[in-house]
Amino acid sequence: MKSNRKKLFPSTILLLVLAIALMISPLIFLKGAEFEGADDLAGEAILELAPNYEPWFEPIFEPSSDGMEKVLFLLQGAIGGGIILYVLGHMRKTGKKETV
Repeated sequence: MKSNRKKLFPSTILLLVLAIALMISPLIFLKGAEFEGADDLAGEAILELAPNYEPWFEPIFEPSSDGMEKVLFLLQGAIGGGIILYVLGHMRKTGKKETV
């Protein structure tokens, strides 16, 4: 079991370094750029291409501020990440039971 961990450790560190580099590189190479959400850009493109376009429906809930919108987005991501981690942990436990 220990030999397995020794083989996985360098690759895990490499993956973490690559992930951090991917997160930081836009901030370094695109200094002063405005990072807008895809929803805003898509809305602008639709208005440009079809100025008479009417949406099919309106949002059920619209946050009162941008700060609240960001908090709700982070909460949604955290819940999704928690569900994924729970499922992966459950799959790992069931896999160990079968091999024992």
